[in-house]
Amino acid sequence: MIAVFPGLDPAGYKPHALHSSERMWPETNCYVDLWIEVLAAQGLAPEAMLGFTLTQDFEGDQFTFFKVPLEDLEELYDIRVTELAIFDSVESHVAEQIGRGRLCLVEMDSYFMPDTQGVGYRNEHGKTTVGINRLDLAGRVMDYFHNGGFFRLQGEDFTGVFQHDLPEGALPFLPYTEFAKFPGQPTTNAHQRDVASRLLKRHFIRRPDANPIAAFAAVFPRQVEVVAEKPFGYFHKYAFNTLRQFGANFELLASHLAWMDNAGYEASIVEALKISECAKTAQFQLARAIARKKFEPLATALDPAIAAWDRLMDDLGARLG
Repeated sequence: MIAVFPGLDPAGYKPHALHSSERMWPETNCYVDLWIEVLAAQGLAPEAMLGFTLTQDFEGDQFTFFKVPLEDLEELYDIRVTELAIFDSVESHVAEQIGRGRLCLVEMDSYFMPDTQGVGYRNEHGKTTVGINRLDLAGRVMDYFHNGGFFRLQGEDFTGVFQHDLPEGALPFLPYTEFAKFPGQPTTNAHQRDVASRLLKRHFIRRPDANPIAAFAAVFPRQVEVVAEKPFGYFHKYAFNTLRQFGANFELLASHLAWMDNAGYEASIVEALKISECAKTAQFQLARAIARKKFEPLATALDPAIAAWDRLMDDLGARLG
């Protein structure tokens, strides 16, 4: 069975500390979580890539689904990522690239992924991105990075994710696929720190013009009134794309600043964590508001995060010039 990283085994795999159960948001979103584990599997520091979290904005109905820019991956780690055209079966393309030492990032259906047991597995179809490390076409086995870990699926699940059970004549869905080319030698920690420092300044310049949490707070209670009228499962989708996205985003920013040793970011770390904690608290308040159909308390629920964002940007501005 061919593999990009041959030494990895799902049975003994230990997730990176950024996915510790002790964190406020042990998982963030599928794309960033995947890269955290892929980088860690190579002995690289995933914390180095997280300066881009400064650019998160409120998009009117959701917070930015934050993703590491591909140019950051190249500058920090010399990893080059681009789209892979799919014109044959997905698995044949993936097998070809794995044989060339490249990792394919493929959008797949979480319905067939056993690591989503109790959430999506065999319960709900959902689009998610995985990184395929090992593929056994004859044995129908796949080892893959997903969310905060490294997993294996096989048998009927393999058949499902690669759409082998479509009716005769049906056209398969061709997923968006990227592939990552890794350098012959990994970049050094010193290189990652130097580049991360420059990227933090770049992303600070690209931060939102106005406080995104304040923009969200202005529509939050009205949005929740609509959410309350929908089936309860919709609550989870709404919370994921709003509170969880900015809560997890700023916890990762705090981890990035803490990784930047001796840089004087202590006050900024405190403010970033206040934003993350407020989002977590607001998620519980959101659930209560929907259950009780009382939305007034939500009007001020995000005030601590709004103030913390302003202080965070002021402090970073003073340090980054």
